[in-house]
Amino acid sequence: MANDLQGKKIAFLAADGVEQVELIEPWKAVEAAGGEPELLSIEAGEIQGFNHLDHGDTFPVDREVAQADASEYDGLVLPGGVANPDFLRGDANAVGFVRSFFEQGKPVGVICHGPWTIVEAGVAKGRTITSWPTLRTDIENAGGNWVDEEVVVDAGLVSSRKPDDLPAFCSKIVEEFGEGEHAEQAEKTAAAVR
Repeated sequence: MANDLQGKKIAFLAADGVEQVELIEPWKAVEAAGGEPELLSIEAGEIQGFNHLDHGDTFPVDREVAQADASEYDGLVLPGGVANPDFLRGDANAVGFVRSFFEQGKPVGVICHGPWTIVEAGVAKGRTITSWPTLRTDIENAGGNWVDEEVVVDAGLVSSRKPDDLPAFCSKIVEEFGEGEHAEQAEKTAAAVR
C-alpha cells in the first residue's frame, strides 16, 4: 500500500525560524503512516519554531546534518518559515545533504520558503515547483518552472505554497515516500547540475 511508511526513516531538515505548523503537521502525517521522522539541523540542541512572526515552541534536534548521510533516509521534508531556509542555504553541509537526496532519486517534500535550499543546492533547474509567491523569481532564475498550485508533484519532488496547503501536502508526501526512489528524480538532477 502506497500510504504505508512502516520501516521508512524520513529526515526533517530545519533550523531556527521554522514555520512550526509546517514542521508539526508533516511530522504527524509521517508518524501516522508508520514512518520514523528524525529532526536534523545545522547545530545540536534545539531549534526555535515560529507561528508566522511570533515565537512558537522549541524542538529538540535529533542529529546534526553534518553527521548525517542521505543514504540513511527514505525521504526528506524541508519545512518553510523565512529564516529557517535562509540559515540552511548558508550551510554547506545542509545544502550538500539536500542535493544528495535528489542525486539518489529519493522523494523530497518542500513547502513555503523551503525551496530556497533547493535553489542553493542547484537542483531546481528543469523542475516544476510551487512555493510562497515571493520565491517565484528565485526559482525561475534557477531554471525552475514556478506555478501557483496547492500541491505539485514532479518526479518525487512534492511542493506546496503555504500552511493552508498542508492537508494536500501531507497526503502527497506520504504517498511519494511510500513509493520510494524515483529514477526520474535522479535523471533530472543529473541534467540540472551538468
